[in-house]
Amino acid sequence: MYAYAPSARPVVLDPHGAANTCANCDARPHSVCNAVPDADIARLTAIAVVTHAEPGTTFIQEGDPASHFFNISAGTVRMYKLLPDGRRQITGFSGVGHFLGLAVSDTYAFSAEAIDHVRFCKFSRARVRTLLDDYPAMEKRLLAVASTELVAAQDQMLLLGRKTARERLASFLMLQSRQGVMCQSYRHRFALPMSRGDIADYLGLTIETVSRTLTKLRSDGFIEIPSATEIAIRAPAALESLATGMA
Repeated sequence: MYAYAPSARPVVLDPHGAANTCANCDARPHSVCNAVPDADIARLTAIAVVTHAEPGTTFIQEGDPASHFFNISAGTVRMYKLLPDGRRQITGFSGVGHFLGLAVSDTYAFSAEAIDHVRFCKFSRARVRTLLDDYPAMEKRLLAVASTELVAAQDQMLLLGRKTARERLASFLMLQSRQGVMCQSYRHRFALPMSRGDIADYLGLTIETVSRTLTKLRSDGFIEIPSATEIAIRAPAALESLATGMA
């Protein structure tokens, strides 16, 4: 982990929502937003503020009033917390369809920053509450999201507390392979937009350890590294066994 200084601000593309924004959104099939029927999609569009964030832009700031929800429709986001001395612990990564901002208090418990070019819809919490009254299915989806975040937090505790560096990295790669965008010509090839430093901050390792372990996994035949932002898993079953500590 290292001292970290977030920068930049997100850019609002359409402060009032754009016609057909929600109907044509790639994130809708995977998001809580699909709880709103197509016939009533105009209500969702009316409260969506479509916003664009350049790489390195922080759009959720830890400790700020939790006044909005954020639905990621393009790109990849890192969530993190800062220690008093400026060191950063990444708590997770989010992509298309992920819904952020579910705070249990009046302030955000983490910060969120764009890794690459990110687009998201920003929803006022007050306006979303009105939708929840009319669409109970949306409230159920939000509860499911909160439950998933709790499980992810427990998994992160296990990952940081008990697993070796090799097991941590194997677990991370298997998770990304399930969530990532696959290459059509290779089922287990996926994008890895986060830097080695991001991965190190997430796994509680040094950058050198991440790079060295990736190289070892490649030489042992578990993975291929087509580019700095792509990974291909050559032996999924073996890597899964390594991730669970069975190898």
